[in-house]
Amino acid sequence: MPGLYSRYIKPIHALGDAVAIAISAASAYWLTEGTLAGFFTRPYVNFLVYGLSAWFICTSLLGTYRFYRVTRILEILANVLKVTLLYLILIEAFLNMLDAEVYSRSFLLYHYLLLAGLVILWRIIVITSLRVYRRKGYNYRRVIIIGYSAPGKELRRFFKNRPEHGYRFLGFFDDKHTQEPGVIGKIDEIEEFVLQNDVDEIYCSPFELQKHQIVRLLNFVDNNLIRLKFLPEPGGLPYQKLQVDFYDMLPVLIFRSIPLDDSINKFLKRTFDIVFSSLVILFILSWLLPILAILIRLDSKGPIFFKQERSGLDNQKFKCWKLRTMYVNNEANSKQAQRGDSRITPIGAILRKTSLDELPQFFNVLMGQMSIVGPRPHMLSHTMYYSTLVDKFMVRHFIKPGITGLSQVRGFRGDTSEIHQMRGRVKLDIFYLENWSFFLDLKIVFYTVYNMLRGEDNAF
Repeated sequence: MPGLYSRYIKPIHALGDAVAIAISAASAYWLTEGTLAGFFTRPYVNFLVYGLSAWFICTSLLGTYRFYRVTRILEILANVLKVTLLYLILIEAFLNMLDAEVYSRSFLLYHYLLLAGLVILWRIIVITSLRVYRRKGYNYRRVIIIGYSAPGKELRRFFKNRPEHGYRFLGFFDDKHTQEPGVIGKIDEIEEFVLQNDVDEIYCSPFELQKHQIVRLLNFVDNNLIRLKFLPEPGGLPYQKLQVDFYDMLPVLIFRSIPLDDSINKFLKRTFDIVFSSLVILFILSWLLPILAILIRLDSKGPIFFKQERSGLDNQKFKCWKLRTMYVNNEANSKQAQRGDSRITPIGAILRKTSLDELPQFFNVLMGQMSIVGPRPHMLSHTMYYSTLVDKFMVRHFIKPGITGLSQVRGFRGDTSEIHQMRGRVKLDIFYLENWSFFLDLKIVFYTVYNMLRGEDNAF
């Protein structure tokens, strides 16, 4: 599933910026002192720490690493100058507070100038290399346009004339202009074509479609994890959360913006997952799992762990680990546990009530199959079942599933056998993926622990 912009370009830029800070500082010292002998002393090592911290604070505040495929080089260079200026102000303020006179004015001046030059050079190298790479036919996205309209034809010209942005245009779909060049089908044929040709993005002129066609299209892209972007025309759209992108001078509306498509956000969340799960495994599971394993084995015959295939990121299946809480039975992979379920063992009832049966999923998190916080994963049969009954159910799979989630701390934990319960869970899961923040994750973790300690009515 493609993101809104290249997955690796932000980490590449961030790494290059870090190297630029080190090189510019070392070069500034050499230009000032004529030698590098004293650069590796503590004051200048501290300066590197100050510089790296200040730079990434500035880039975070200004959103400097937000590079779309169609971002212009001049815009990128302007952002570099802005962040360099803010960096200069932050460093000067910090040094004044510390009353650090060890750094000469000439050293600082050389550092600022060299840093700006190196970062600009690095940006140009990366962007140019990426565009050459895409022009050769790599890292492309398959796209179609719905509606043979003036904005649609302009967008087709953009795709054809600007191959460096990496779009492979497959054709138009339109009910009225079926004989026009480039029109390869009617609106009703879109779904079959998209699935057969692995289309990544759909661009739509909504004024060319009837209302029921737009609604059907919105449901289709959500249920099949496909990006939908609207070409703006007069009139409203039946969705609230839109993001504006620009292809040359043509504005394009992106239908669903997901914060975790951002590589920096993804890195932050993954780092939290690794650190948190490692601490839990090292300090809790290392001694608690053997005790629980003995209790499970004494309580009933069967394996200690229960492994079940569930739906994960992009609806890819993975084996989700749990402690076994039921007697061995043939319905474990098809029938959801309910209150008073006779299959649940005495120890299993305690484990489920306290959520201790979910502890092995920290290994799933460490392996990258799950996250600490996210939509709860469902067994494959339930995914197929609810995807046909609950509107936008498949949207949950745009991000990794979690051990806990917003819907769990808001009362939709446990049994969701009733359709209205699953609809409530899905609404909260979609709200989470569209409004993710690191602090929201921390808040959900806090309330998860709080609810475990006080007990939950929905747990059984």
